[in-house]
Amino acid sequence: MMTKDRPLTVKIVYSDRLKILKLLLTVVFSTLVFSIQIFPSNPDNANASSSNNISNPNDNFTPIFSYKIIDVFPHDPEAFTQGLVWEDGFLYEGTGLYGDSSLRKVELETGKILQLYQLSDDFFGEGITIFKEKIYQLTWKEQIGFIYDADSFQLLETFSYSHEGWGITHDEKYLIISDGSPVLHFVDPLTFQEVKQVKVHDRQTPVYRINELEYIKGKIFANIWQTDLIAIISPESGEVFAWVDLSDILENVNIKINQPIDFLNGIAYDSLNDRLFVTGKWWPVIFQIEIIERPE
Repeated sequence: MMTKDRPLTVKIVYSDRLKILKLLLTVVFSTLVFSIQIFPSNPDNANASSSNNISNPNDNFTPIFSYKIIDVFPHDPEAFTQGLVWEDGFLYEGTGLYGDSSLRKVELETGKILQLYQLSDDFFGEGITIFKEKIYQLTWKEQIGFIYDADSFQLLETFSYSHEGWGITHDEKYLIISDGSPVLHFVDPLTFQEVKQVKVHDRQTPVYRINELEYIKGKIFANIWQTDLIAIISPESGEVFAWVDLSDILENVNIKINQPIDFLNGIAYDSLNDRLFVTGKWWPVIFQIEIIERPE
């Protein structure tokens, strides 16, 4: 785990293996951009735009936004991040992999793990959300979710669902769950009955591999697995308002990477201070970013 004793002062060094991975990701990214019909944004709309002030999409294209790094914080490079939430001054993180899945309370400034609940080796942990002082955590293929007391991490109960579990958030009324398909499932948090589905699409094209979710001022922010993209989605229609392209974000900080890293995954929002955080699986840092329109 990274702490202040390991300063981020060394230039990025990629192994040959990571260089190959980076090249493959570039190919995957380019293919996905073409397949989901992302078009360049309008040069007349090149002013900076807050992540919480996304307007309706233009009729002719889906805007692509870029980012500005505001701050960088240490992150446990052994955390296979599946879910990320900000609550009352702390980050809460769900990690995955069989035999290594956990629920964590983390101090942002140091990356220190303040509280830890280890899942059974039989479960692959996925997304988390906090709703009414309870933490909800999904599992991948086991079709079982866990509910914890947000303060003590005491396991209170479990719930079930009939699909894979990927990401989860809420809109103050329903739990919103992704399963890797274009479908978002809206679930009653008391009965755990599904009340509706919304299919995510960019214009007429379905968007697949929807992963970690965060509900931010009336819109759903979603990582798209195996890409550096975040989709900003209407929870009513499933329409993608805009894309956020976080390509090469790790290359913007001075840090030595001497172990494998995985894909971008993890979105958390501090509503009190209007701060947006992102990270990835096995990433050694968490970024605070501002979303901006990209001039073309």
